[in-house]
Amino acid sequence: MVAVLFIVFLGALAIGVPVAFSLGLASVAYMLGSHIQMINFAQYFFKGLDSFTLLCIPGFTFAGNLMNQGGISEKLLDFADALVGHITGGLAYANVLASMVFAGISGTALSDTVALGGVEIPMMVNQGYDVPFSVAITAASSCLGPIIPPSVPMIMAATMTGLSVSKMFMAGIVPGLLLGLGMCATCYILSVKRHYPKRDKRASWSHVLHATKEAIWALIMVAIILFGIMGGIVTPTEASIICVVYGLFVAVFIYRKMGPKEMYSCLKDTVSSASAIMALVAFANVFAFILTKEHIPSMIADAMLRLTSNKYLILLLINLFLIFVGMFMETIAAILILFPTLLAVATAVGVDPIQFGIIVVMNLVLGLCTPPVGVCLFAATNIGSRYGKCTLSDSVKALVPLLIVNFGVLFLVTYVPFLTVGVANLVMG
Repeated sequence: MVAVLFIVFLGALAIGVPVAFSLGLASVAYMLGSHIQMINFAQYFFKGLDSFTLLCIPGFTFAGNLMNQGGISEKLLDFADALVGHITGGLAYANVLASMVFAGISGTALSDTVALGGVEIPMMVNQGYDVPFSVAITAASSCLGPIIPPSVPMIMAATMTGLSVSKMFMAGIVPGLLLGLGMCATCYILSVKRHYPKRDKRASWSHVLHATKEAIWALIMVAIILFGIMGGIVTPTEASIICVVYGLFVAVFIYRKMGPKEMYSCLKDTVSSASAIMALVAFANVFAFILTKEHIPSMIADAMLRLTSNKYLILLLINLFLIFVGMFMETIAAILILFPTLLAVATAVGVDPIQFGIIVVMNLVLGLCTPPVGVCLFAATNIGSRYGKCTLSDSVKALVPLLIVNFGVLFLVTYVPFLTVGVANLVMG
C-alpha cells in the first residue's frame, strides 16, 4: 500500500491538484486499501492543528496585510532610498534593504515580492534600470522574508519537531543579514559595470529624517517582534497578536488608509492565506502518520547513513536534495513532509537541530526564485512585464549572479555552525 500512497500523491500533483489535497487523497487511498478506520484520518487531521504556536501564522499574516494596506511598502522604499540612493545602483540596494525590513513584518517571500515589487520594479525601470535586473533583485531579495524573523517556514519546522521557535528565529538573523549584504555587493559590481544611475547628491538630513519618521512605525513593529520574542517577553503567538493590534492602530490612526473596504480586503487575504497553510498542515500530519507507521523515515535515514557517515558529505547530499526539491515543491509542504526525516539523519551525524532547521529553510526558500516552479520569480516577472520586455528566461539570466552569491551564503551557513546556532546560543543561552 505504500506504493499506492505515493502513486496517488504524485499522480494528483501531476494533474494540478493542490499539494494539501494531494496529500489528503493519497492518505485516504492508503487507509481504504489498508482497512484502517477513517476515524484515524479525522483524529490525525485535527491533531496537526492542535498547537498554540500555529496561531501566530494568521496573526503575522494579518499584521503584514494591515501594514501593507496602510502604505508601508512605499514608505519603506523611500526610507531605504534616502539612505543609499546616492550610491551607484542605489535603488537596487534600497530594494534589498526594504525587503530586509519588510521581512521582519510579513514572514513570507511571496508577500514581499507582491507588496514591494509593485512599487520597486516600476520605480527602478523609470530611473533607468533594465527590467530583467529589476525583476531579478526583487525576486532574490524577497527570499529574505522567510529567513529573517518572523518566518512561517521556521514556525512550521520548529512546531512539528519540538524545537524552540525563538531560538530558530535568532539563528536566522545572521544568515539573513549575510544574504542581504551579499546581494548588495553583487548589485554594486553590476551597477558600476553597467553604469546604472544614482541620485545626483546625497539626501539632505531633513529628507532622511522625514523618511525615517514615515517609516518608523514599521521599524517599531520589527522591534516588537525581534526583542519581544528573543527576549522571552512574549511567545511568537502573543507577539503576532500584539502586532495585529499595533498594525491596526497605525493603519487607522497614523497612516489613515484603513477603511471598511481595506479592512475587508485584509481579512479576506488573511483568511485565504492562513487557511491554505492550515489545511496543508492538517493533511500533512495524516500523511506523516502513515509514513511513520510504515517506517519510511527510518528506512531513508538508514539508507543515507549506510551510504556515508561523514557529517560534511551528509550535509552536502541533503543540500543538493533540498535544492532540487525546492525547485518543484512549495516550501511549507516540503518542510512538513521531509524535515522530520532529514532531521533524524542530520542529528545522527552530530548536526545541531537548530542549525539544520535554518539550512533546510534556506535551501527551500532559495527554490522560490529558481525555475521551473519559482513562485516569487514568476510573480516578479509578471509585474516587470507590464513595464517593458521581460520574459522568464530574461529574468533567470539576470538572476544567476545573485543566486551564485545566495548559494555561497548557504554553503557558509551549512559548514560554519556559529553563524546560526552559535549566535543563538550566545544571545539566548
